[in-house]
Amino acid sequence: MSRPLSCTARAILGTVFLLASSAASPSLADESAVDESPRIPFAQRYQAVQHGGVVRAANSAITCRTPKSDKAATCSSVQAGGAGVNGDFEMFYIDEDDDPNTYNSSRAGLVIPQHGRVTYARLYWGGNLRVGEQKPPADNGRILIAEPGGRYKEVLADTTVAHRDADGADAFQASADVTPLVRQSGSGLYTVAQINVAMGHSDVGSWGGWTLVVAYENSTEPLRQISLWDGFESLNADQKSQQIEIPGLRIPAQAGGRAGFVAYDGDRGEVGDSANVRVDSGETFELTDTVNPAADVMNSTITGPTGGITREPAHTNTLGYDSDVFDIGPALMSEGTSLNFRFTAENLGHALGVLFVQADTRR
Repeated sequence: MSRPLSCTARAILGTVFLLASSAASPSLADESAVDESPRIPFAQRYQAVQHGGVVRAANSAITCRTPKSDKAATCSSVQAGGAGVNGDFEMFYIDEDDDPNTYNSSRAGLVIPQHGRVTYARLYWGGNLRVGEQKPPADNGRILIAEPGGRYKEVLADTTVAHRDADGADAFQASADVTPLVRQSGSGLYTVAQINVAMGHSDVGSWGGWTLVVAYENSTEPLRQISLWDGFESLNADQKSQQIEIPGLRIPAQAGGRAGFVAYDGDRGEVGDSANVRVDSGETFELTDTVNPAADVMNSTITGPTGGITREPAHTNTLGYDSDVFDIGPALMSEGTSLNFRFTAENLGHALGVLFVQADTRR
């Protein structure tokens, strides 16, 4: 069972970390200020034109423990990348720290290029609240984060929390601006704890994780358009696709670029999940690589365009949490003014939460 953080432990954790944003930030005395919504349309959260780019750190918060299906492989083989879905296992918390006051925690490395200066950082977290246990939604908007070598700080969501109770799941995503912390702390291993995710077993299964998206400027890198979008859209048999257009770009011919997304409850081996991009009304290119098949892109992975990222633990199959980055250079051979992304789902579906892009631009 989960253990709530004691008042004494909270005092030890240090300064409460709340973000500065265009909306008013909630305080510990007024957590009800954060509203919830079962659906949040995708909208631009941050954009900049600067020499630099986008990096991210991410990890899952829960993993398998005991097989609950005759067809299920061993947990260790699934964690190493074998076929398997969360509904085939009893799921249990990842807990990498040595703090007895936390019941889940995981780490991931953030690498900001040398001489890079952080211009914006946002932390996203989410999971399923109902599996073998039911977690209280009141805790959706609260997590802990520790910078490299630092102590935990409490972070509260600063915008509407997505919370959808349907189709056997009780899913949510929350986020907060953590720019001051990341700007001061820089590269290294970040630890995120106390994500409100349920353990146990159900046919739907448990999932959960976090992604830290960071925009930076660096005078030695190309001029780029940086764009961060977020929302919460459930893709399933009723809503098979989601389109997101990023307008107002000045993409030159033969530009370079990357795009990343965060999604929840993507089932490895269930064919039908895909993502693609095109410039203006040009040719469509699939977001795919050697780890993410074009017809199963929501396959429980945390990967980047040059491979994985440093994580503790570094499970290859995250059993329902996707945070992937792709090279979109092949789609940028022709100049244009917009990028059009389209995500599709197989019948079991998934939830789409974040999209972030960097693309070479001209003034």
